[in-house]
Amino acid sequence: MRPLVLLWGCLVLPGYGVLVGPKEISGFEGDTLSLQCTYGEELRKHKKYWCREGGLLISRCSGTIYAEEDGQERTAGRVSVWDSPKELTLTVTLRNLTLQDAGKYWCGVSRLGFDWSFLVSLRVLPGTSRPATQLDSTSAETSLVPSSRSSKSRVSIPMVRILAPVLVLLSLLLTAGLAALGRYLLRRRKEAQLATETQRMEKVHLPHSTSEEAEASSRDPEGATIPGPPLHLSEEELDFSKFISV
Repeated sequence: MRPLVLLWGCLVLPGYGVLVGPKEISGFEGDTLSLQCTYGEELRKHKKYWCREGGLLISRCSGTIYAEEDGQERTAGRVSVWDSPKELTLTVTLRNLTLQDAGKYWCGVSRLGFDWSFLVSLRVLPGTSRPATQLDSTSAETSLVPSSRSSKSRVSIPMVRILAPVLVLLSLLLTAGLAALGRYLLRRRKEAQLATETQRMEKVHLPHSTSEEAEASSRDPEGATIPGPPLHLSEEELDFSKFISV
């Protein structure tokens, strides 16, 4: 039991604190935001990505953007990602923010099993609420780097991966139960067929055995026919038989 618990712990809780970054970022409509996700040395060669939080069961990400492995910046729409293995940082740039961009995003590192990632909340404020000192600026760029308020990475565990072992176990139990039920029904069916066949054979052999027993009872052990009981004749029948014999 203990090895199973340890294996489960390795699958569900792989690593902690290997990624750090801002827990929350905010900006106004039309602004450009940049943030950095810092990772550990052991993740230098792993593929990094940025995505928006999506579904729970099928996929936790939508619009995933993977960083180039050669250190080049990759751009998709208004989002750019750039991985710097030398600095151990993944830089994400969000341009021309809109109110629809507000939400939660994942900064993650792909790996076998479960990814390492942490959640970043993005707040987008209406442009009309911009302070007066920023009204003359057409766009503002904010650079966010990990600080004392940065959030440590947490293991992102999609619901389907958590439930996978349970679903597999339930499937195995269901399969075993169906197999046992099938064997039981098959055995009962064979027993019923055997009982029916036995009754039919008994009905077929019963008349033959009855006639053979009757015939055997009419013969002596040497095979001769055993005479029946003597007949009682009346006087007239006796005189008639004597007359015939004369």
